[in-house]
Amino acid sequence: MTAKYDADKPIYLQIIDRISKEIVRGVLKPGDKLPSVREMAIQSGVNPNTIQRTYSEMERMEIVETKRGQGTFVTENEGMLLHLKKAMETKVVESFVQSMREIGASEREIVESVERFLEEGENQK
Repeated sequence: MTAKYDADKPIYLQIIDRISKEIVRGVLKPGDKLPSVREMAIQSGVNPNTIQRTYSEMERMEIVETKRGQGTFVTENEGMLLHLKKAMETKVVESFVQSMREIGASEREIVESVERFLEEGENQK
């Protein structure tokens, strides 16, 4: 299951994003053990050093905790997980609003577009 990576962004950051999304969606739950560095490197199709950097950075961000001799685990700090989700939401909204402004949409048009999209989505279910 080798992932495709964007050449414009460091791979370790892309893997952090992927794991963070899995945590926020609940695929990975607080206290879940992540694959070993070697296993994750094979799954991701990257060098183990890249995964080591990924895990180290995630630990610095307090998203995961490494327990010596046991492995790396998703943090059980609910406040940190809530902060992670809010930060990801903000990043997505900022990107969307910036894209809408680049095509000349006003704030009202942006809100109307979202409302229309959500209504049409509800009608398609």
